[in-house]
Amino acid sequence: MTLTPRAEGVLALIGFGLCIPAANWLIGNAGTVCVPDGPCLVPVAPGLMAPSGVLMIGLALVLRDLVQRRLGLGFAAGAVLAGAALSAFVAPPALVVASAVAFLLSEFADLAVYTPLQRRRLVLAVAASGAVGLVVDSVVFLWLAFGSLDYLAGQVVGKAWMVALSLPLVALLRRRDERRGIQPA
Repeated sequence: MTLTPRAEGVLALIGFGLCIPAANWLIGNAGTVCVPDGPCLVPVAPGLMAPSGVLMIGLALVLRDLVQRRLGLGFAAGAVLAGAALSAFVAPPALVVASAVAFLLSEFADLAVYTPLQRRRLVLAVAASGAVGLVVDSVVFLWLAFGSLDYLAGQVVGKAWMVALSLPLVALLRRRDERRGIQPA
C-alpha cells in the first residue's frame, strides 16, 4: 500500500505533535539517572549524558521538515505551536515554558535554513536545518529550564544522532519523490 503525499504529511504531523510532549514527559520521568530538582538523564555517547527528551526532540526536528515538505509551511508552523501546547498536559509549567520558547526559536531557525534548500537538496536541507535547530533548541532550553548549559554537549550529540539516523530515510524519500514526480508542498 502506497500512501499519498498528504497522508505521509499527516503521519509526520501526528508524530511531530507527539514528540514534544513525549520529550517533556521523559525529562521528568525516565532516564538512567534522575538529578534531584533536575532532569532525568540518558547516555548519548561514552561519558556524555543528556536530558532524556533529547532523542525525541532530534526526531521532531526532522519530522517538522517532513511536515513542511508534504503539507506546507503553514502546517509546520501550526504544528510547532500545537506541540508546545500539548506539553502543558504532561510537564510542569516551568518546563513547558522553557520547552515552548526553545522549540519555537529553534524551529524558526530550522525553517530559515530548511526552506531555501529543500527543493534542490533535501538531504542537505534536513542535515543543515537540524544542526541549526538542535543548537538553538539546546542552548535556549537548558538555560531557561535549568539556568545552566551543563548538559549542552550531550544535548547537541543526542539530537545530532537522531538527525543523522534519519538522513538515509530522507534520501530514500527524495529519490521516491523524484520517481513519482512529487514536488514539495
